[in-house]
Amino acid sequence: MLFPDYRGRRLRANHNFRRMIRETKLSRDDLILPLFAIEGKSVKKPIESMPGHFQLSCDHIVSLAKDACDAGIPAIILFGIPDKKNPLATRAYASDAIVQKAVQEVKAKVPEISVITDVCLCAYTDHGHCGFVENGIIDNDASLDLLAKTALSHVKAGADMVAPSDMMDGRVAEIRQTLDEEGFSHIPIMSYAVKYSSAFYGPFRQAAESAPQFGDRRTYQMDPANSNEAIREATMDIEEGADIIMVKPALSYLDIIYRLKTEIDLPIAAYNVSGEYSIMKAGEIMGWVNAKDLIMETLLSIKRAGADLILTYSALDVARELKD
Repeated sequence: MLFPDYRGRRLRANHNFRRMIRETKLSRDDLILPLFAIEGKSVKKPIESMPGHFQLSCDHIVSLAKDACDAGIPAIILFGIPDKKNPLATRAYASDAIVQKAVQEVKAKVPEISVITDVCLCAYTDHGHCGFVENGIIDNDASLDLLAKTALSHVKAGADMVAPSDMMDGRVAEIRQTLDEEGFSHIPIMSYAVKYSSAFYGPFRQAAESAPQFGDRRTYQMDPANSNEAIREATMDIEEGADIIMVKPALSYLDIIYRLKTEIDLPIAAYNVSGEYSIMKAGEIMGWVNAKDLIMETLLSIKRAGADLILTYSALDVARELKD
């Protein structure tokens, strides 16, 4: 079709026409709100690099979970900042640790919202890596039992879903087997299957106090240059029992989201990560951009690429903006 027979502006002429032919629609149903849980009571500690977000004690976690539920958000995901760290990450899987307590509080007081827990060791180890370290090397296989114990402790506390983010080989199978053996075969796993070694994680590491104390995470997180590897990682996790496949970060990896959507038959989650959020918020503080419009456009692009679920620090603001 060529001009003048085809005139694209005919269907852009007014708001109703644009609504009627809109190909991609963002919904509250797509959103998952990340929250950072910390020990104490009435604690609301600002995260300097993430304007509008805080390390929160359980009472504040419950309050925000209620706000999210009232706004129509179906789920939150919890990250923990422990009171103690050690080489074996024992506060990751202790029954009285912060995530476990936060799960119990939310499920008791806001039962309508689903609670997902991040399963990793980096915030709980004194070295800041996502697995067990021996002689300066991250020991993949020795880490699996610790990760499975952590996932099981979250589920025993009442978590509705677990989300392993560590990128150790074989951890989905280990967690699936452990949950099944303990009578939790009904609990789904959302795997951070395609997690790139990214510069966009900086603000999160401040928020979760989880920066590595030596080296980096390139030996287990993926090389940003690789696309075929994403398919291999996702396929492996599906075979091991994952129910949802996540891509992290989202904005620089829209091609990966699209490719996975076309090549695998499971729901795709995408993490609109801290660096993406903070850049937009910083631009607004400087008076350079309108963060609300940038965020809405960003999430729409993630949805358009093929994401079924979006983890985003903007979830509350977006949910309140969206109309039924």
